[in-house]
Amino acid sequence: MTIFHKSSYIIGAVFCLLISCGPKEYPAVGNTELQLFDRQIVQFDPEIGDIQETGHQIELDNGRIVLTKVQIPLYERRVSANLHLTLQSNGDRWDKSGSVFMFPADQDINLIEIKKGLRKFPASAAIKEDFVGVLPAKGYTPAQELMRFMTPFGVGYYSQDTVQATKNRKPAYIAKWEDQVDWDQDITDRLPAVMGKEVYIGIWIDTWTKQGYKVSADISIKEAHLANDVRPQTVAIPLLNTIAYTGPQQAFDYLSRQPLTFDFEVPANLQDAQIKYLITGHGGHSGGDEFVKNPNQIFVDGQLMLDFTPWRDDCASFRRFNPGSGVWMEAVDSAQWLDWKKMEYVNGDIQERVASSDFSRSNWCPGSVVDPVEIKLGDLAQGKHQLKIALPNSQPTTEQEHNHWLISAYLVGELAQ
Repeated sequence: MTIFHKSSYIIGAVFCLLISCGPKEYPAVGNTELQLFDRQIVQFDPEIGDIQETGHQIELDNGRIVLTKVQIPLYERRVSANLHLTLQSNGDRWDKSGSVFMFPADQDINLIEIKKGLRKFPASAAIKEDFVGVLPAKGYTPAQELMRFMTPFGVGYYSQDTVQATKNRKPAYIAKWEDQVDWDQDITDRLPAVMGKEVYIGIWIDTWTKQGYKVSADISIKEAHLANDVRPQTVAIPLLNTIAYTGPQQAFDYLSRQPLTFDFEVPANLQDAQIKYLITGHGGHSGGDEFVKNPNQIFVDGQLMLDFTPWRDDCASFRRFNPGSGVWMEAVDSAQWLDWKKMEYVNGDIQERVASSDFSRSNWCPGSVVDPVEIKLGDLAQGKHQLKIALPNSQPTTEQEHNHWLISAYLVGELAQ
């Protein structure tokens, strides 16, 4: 038996050499560079109107949203994808929320169709009728967010020391104001849903000035060199998006009333499933959701999967991107020093410039990109599941206090074999 086994092995090995046995090889598509926007103005200009189309580019909501249509290649080999965004102020001095997002061009109900008056957000995609377009519904999925960013105070437009509005505001530890801000985001996990499809990719900035911002954006897709490095069979499923991209959507303060609970559908058994969770708090007054720590509790099928407080306390490190930030003097310490005229030691307060952009905030800083939080679920069975989000200290929106939370989440996982 031993001799027969060795002979069979040798014969089999020779046969495999003759017919090229081995791992399956997959054809190369090649790297892809998608230029999305080049110094595109994102602004609020009533003359643009609700919708303006120029070729593959579309502007919505008076220019606060710009969209372009691109084709995503179908890859069989493993890939990695990066979104790069460059931003300069074109005259808007303030810190504003921003989002890069996408949706399939063949989706029945989308922002373009809604703006044309041809479609409405499905009733089942709303939360308590007040917050429309937040959840998936038949023929509709919320926009898949690719990047969340926060504009700094006036980078570029106000970065010259000769600009009177920002003259003499630069701290000694900053060599110069930056001319622009650049962000990168790994979007590899979101590509499977749109492989081989045409998609609209958009940029939204919550600006209310005609000057607005200049943005450039591109996507770089890198393909594996090895012919047998197969791309895993994964999914990326949008779960919700509370960003009020366009009317009749509105600022999401629902969590100040009660937790948000909804069902979501998993199309097949998943391995190593994760929810990617993006959240930022807003409300610019001193006690608002922007400046108050608020614990987040995330439950899946009734089980607490994440309990954390979204918070950034490193905002002073972005000071070089914020020439237009308001500043004031504040006594930060007391000290003793030698008065050479009196030839004696004196005591006094040390004052320091404090900038609005330095303050800690709810998971963001002016000039920062916001990374998703990973919620590991393990293996997830096909069928219906429940997601619950609770922010117990959230505050309502009022005429004077614009409290709200920008939340988007999506499910990723590998199809079980």
